[in-house]
Amino acid sequence: MNKTILTGLLMLASVSSALAQTAPATTPQQPIILKADNMQVQAHSAANRPDRAPVYPGGEQALGLFFLDNIKYPDAARVKQLSGIVLVTATVNADGTVSNPVVAKSLSPECDAEALRVVPLLTGWQPAMRKGRPLPVLIQLPVPFGGAGNMKIEMNNRPSPASGRRVK
Repeated sequence: MNKTILTGLLMLASVSSALAQTAPATTPQQPIILKADNMQVQAHSAANRPDRAPVYPGGEQALGLFFLDNIKYPDAARVKQLSGIVLVTATVNADGTVSNPVVAKSLSPECDAEALRVVPLLTGWQPAMRKGRPLPVLIQLPVPFGGAGNMKIEMNNRPSPASGRRVK
């Protein structure tokens, strides 16, 4: 009888140790970096992968105008005639605010500091959604400086108020 109990306990111990070795290790989930045109429905997506990406009110055009209106081109960058982008990684929170900006690609220390000042001012985002619930996600934003911020905006052929002519 003791031999039967001992054999059962040994079998139970070996099964427990085998299960412990094959069980996947639990690691914290890495944030997902969303990029334009990279949102696809997946049959077996990660638990933190959104069904819908965060959206800035007015889209990319409004985002570009926000940067043009709010970025103060640093004097040191102007003297050096620097032009380009600072790539900033930040979190769009479930409440539509932006937090934790970090420079992912630098242009200059002055431009980096200005980008880090401006990015948290981007409020009003429609947050990413997962199964109908808002979800914080990590995004990458290109913040333009110098000539990189030039935008061409078409005015939908509206007539000019002064001349009555159409403006493009």
